[in-house]
Amino acid sequence: MIRVLLADDMKLFRAALKNLLEKHDDFEVVAEVYCGDQIVPMALELRPDVAVIDIEMPGQDGLAAAAALREQLPSCRTLILTAFGSPANLRRALSSQAGGFLSKDVSPEALAEAIRQVAAGIRVVDPKVAAAALTLPPNPLTPREAEVLRLAAGGAEAKQIAIDLFLSTATVRNYLSSITAKLNARTQLDAVRIATDAGWI
Repeated sequence: MIRVLLADDMKLFRAALKNLLEKHDDFEVVAEVYCGDQIVPMALELRPDVAVIDIEMPGQDGLAAAAALREQLPSCRTLILTAFGSPANLRRALSSQAGGFLSKDVSPEALAEAIRQVAAGIRVVDPKVAAAALTLPPNPLTPREAEVLRLAAGGAEAKQIAIDLFLSTATVRNYLSSITAKLNARTQLDAVRIATDAGWI
C-alpha cells in the first residue's frame, strides 16, 4: 500500500485526485492539505510514502515545501503536479530533489503509474517539459544583467537598482535596454517574463 499526501489549494481538484487514486487497491490517501505551510507538519505526523504537491499554493510554495520535506522526512518522496510546467520550475523541482515533475494534463493512469514509480525511487519527468528544457537556448544574460533584471522583477525602479548595486541610474537604464534587446522582448515586463520562465533569474 502506497500512502499518499495530496497538497493542492483547489478543493475540487484534491477531491477528484483522491477519488481517482482510491480506485486503485495499492493507494491510500492519508492527508489532504490546501496550504504549503501544512505540508511538512502533516507529513511528519502521518509519514506518507509520497507527497503529491502543486507549486502555486497559499503560504510556502510547493517547491520550497518539497525541499523542506526532503530535509526533514527523506523517506517521503515528492511528486510535483502542476499547471505551471515551465523549464524553470522543472529545474527548481530537480534541485529540490523532487522524485517527479508532471503537468496536470497528464492522464489518470499515467499519474497513478508515476506515483508508483516515485514511491519505488524512480524519477519521473513530464516528457514535454523535459524537451522544452533541453531545447532552451543558453542564458544570454551576464551575471550583472541577471542581477539588474532580478531587482527590476521585484519592482525596484532604476534609481533604486542603481543605489543597491552602486551604479549610476544611466548605467542601470542601459542594462535594462540591453537586456530587453538580448531577450527579443517587447518591454521590460516581457523581458522579466521571458527570463523567469527560462529560469535565468
